[in-house]
Amino acid sequence: MSNLTNNRLNITATAAQITAVKTVYQTILTNLPFLLGLTTGERTSLPAIDVSNKTFTEDAISAGVNNAGLLPSYVSPAGMQTDLTLFTQLDELIALHNQLGEKLQDTQLLAGSEAYVGALTLYKLFGSAADAGVAGSDAIYNQLKQRFAGQGGGGNAPTEPE
Repeated sequence: MSNLTNNRLNITATAAQITAVKTVYQTILTNLPFLLGLTTGERTSLPAIDVSNKTFTEDAISAGVNNAGLLPSYVSPAGMQTDLTLFTQLDELIALHNQLGEKLQDTQLLAGSEAYVGALTLYKLFGSAADAGVAGSDAIYNQLKQRFAGQGGGGNAPTEPE
């Protein structure tokens, strides 16, 4: 069971903080209006670039730019370079996004875990109070134990997270 006295988080975001962060996200979307969404099928069917084929792509574009006379007029190495430049620019932003996303998810996980472990402790305490005949505790315990109905164990609290 997690240690109830080790409450690593004891804070909430202010409404102003949430609004400011939402505004930053909207600013990002406004500043990058070309961002788009792909279908699952598109995501899985598009050839992806990795370290080795990025080098190949750079070499091919360079060869195309330096030997434009050998290419048909409908092929645009400059357009390919634009795509590769955007890929590289977004790579840096995605790294920052992933770091932030991981911290948001980790903080949410910890906050939820701490709340749930505390709730399980309260459930056990109300169960003990009901077993001891403390007035008013039966109704509270019966309300809380509905969460675990049908899980077996005769209404005992579930095993707490480690």
